[in-house]
Amino acid sequence: MLIKKIILFTLLLFPNMVSGQGTSRRVPLPNPLQADNIPDLAGQMIKGLLGITGAIALLMMVWGGMLWMTSGGSAERLKKGKDTVLWTILGLVIIFMSYIIINFLFTIIGGNA
Repeated sequence: MLIKKIILFTLLLFPNMVSGQGTSRRVPLPNPLQADNIPDLAGQMIKGLLGITGAIALLMMVWGGMLWMTSGGSAERLKKGKDTVLWTILGLVIIFMSYIIINFLFTIIGGNA
């Protein structure tokens, strides 16, 4: 228990010991977001989320196709594969429609989506 306290105290005190030495040089950190305002940031987030949902939709489409093709005459697996493909397509349509609506709203507001 005492060793844990010593380690914790040392780790908490260490940044103060380092920053107190000699000359203080500041290193500028680059902005990883590359957005100057809120609409640009929101547009970048939307594009990122669309990429993620597109990848998930691709995986679900492949999974549904695999279920469909490997059903081997099983009506249950065939229905499950068809339903997976159908719901994936419906989900993509909803995602693209929401992107169109959001892009339209950002065009009206003046941001980039």
